[in-house]
Amino acid sequence: MGQQILIRDVPEPIRKWLDRQRYEQRLSLKEVLLSVLDKAYRGQETAPLFSSTLAATLPPHFTPFTFIDLFAGIGGFRIALTKLGGRCLFSCEWDKYAQKTYAAWFGEVPTGDIRKVKPADIPDHDVLAAGFPCQPFSIAGVSKKNSLGHAHGFKDATQGTLFFNVATIIEAKRPPVVVLENVKNLLSHNRGGTWQVIKETLESLDYRVFHKVIDAAAWVPQHRERIFIVCFDRHLFGDSPQFEFPEPPARNGLKLKQILEASPPKAYTLTDHLWKYLQEYAERHRAKGNGFGFGMADLEGISRTLSARYYKDGSEILIPQHGKNPRRLTPRESARLMGFPDDRQIVVSDTQAYRQFGNAVVPLVIEAVGREIMRTLAWLLAKHKNGCLVKGRLVTGAIGRNGDR
Repeated sequence: MGQQILIRDVPEPIRKWLDRQRYEQRLSLKEVLLSVLDKAYRGQETAPLFSSTLAATLPPHFTPFTFIDLFAGIGGFRIALTKLGGRCLFSCEWDKYAQKTYAAWFGEVPTGDIRKVKPADIPDHDVLAAGFPCQPFSIAGVSKKNSLGHAHGFKDATQGTLFFNVATIIEAKRPPVVVLENVKNLLSHNRGGTWQVIKETLESLDYRVFHKVIDAAAWVPQHRERIFIVCFDRHLFGDSPQFEFPEPPARNGLKLKQILEASPPKAYTLTDHLWKYLQEYAERHRAKGNGFGFGMADLEGISRTLSARYYKDGSEILIPQHGKNPRRLTPRESARLMGFPDDRQIVVSDTQAYRQFGNAVVPLVIEAVGREIMRTLAWLLAKHKNGCLVKGRLVTGAIGRNGDR
């Protein structure tokens, strides 16, 4: 039988750090401590700290890379890609409140309106990441032949949409990898026409396109379906890059109740007036046979999707309270629901915080997709044993006199 160790009077900073690692890595306190002790015992300075879970999911070869963060929001892509060894060279986000959060978290204010950004001013990079808005696309008068047959054909179909700006940057910079995220309904918008234009545009730029709808519920206690689009430059990867989207992990066991604050402020409890309104609203729609209405959360399970409109009344995710009206999530709970750790300070008003978290990507899902991309990069480099990715092309050969390939 193993020896038991009891540690008393743990300093507060260390306790908070341990709690953060438990939350971020989805490990028990015992697993965290054993992993730290194992590293210390083995004396392997280069060993991953969390060997029990994290090492099992790392790519077989670590491939440092650079990326740009477009429509960056509060930096969900950046958090995930940085954890995988990425270095952000450029960020762009127009919302001034999201810029404030991004600056507080990463020490830089993103460039503003993407429509004013010149591709020539963007550094060369390995991965282009963008959670672009879905705006209406017009495909009237644009044939598939024009879209696929001419290098600039996509402009006819996407002019006037923000995706046009992304496509222009892709065309100019030719990053080896493009990662896009959007709402699930992108596939069905305009009877599928919007997705067809996007896919054909990316293919016309000579990229191999993969897409999949992924539910974040396997990573966080929230039902949140989003489409992920991963594209590989055919000039580098060919027609059949070895890429597959990640399989969702076995349920991590994290329940909604586990991300809730022990003593939330009373201000988040619904007023009698608002609670009465929500009940009457739901009843009116129920009488008409509609399913609209508030959502009382199951604390033992997962929540509905957190939306950017949550600040209005919190109706889609209400937390039941014994003996009193339900309450909405606090901003900190909203952050946790999206998988953002507690050390990310909330520096905006509640209204803006709800908007930001409701619009954000789930970093843990981005990280899972990113790991598969890293495997594909490792596969490519393995085919060219002395090669490296530089400025969107594969460079092979010996190291030069100045240390350059």
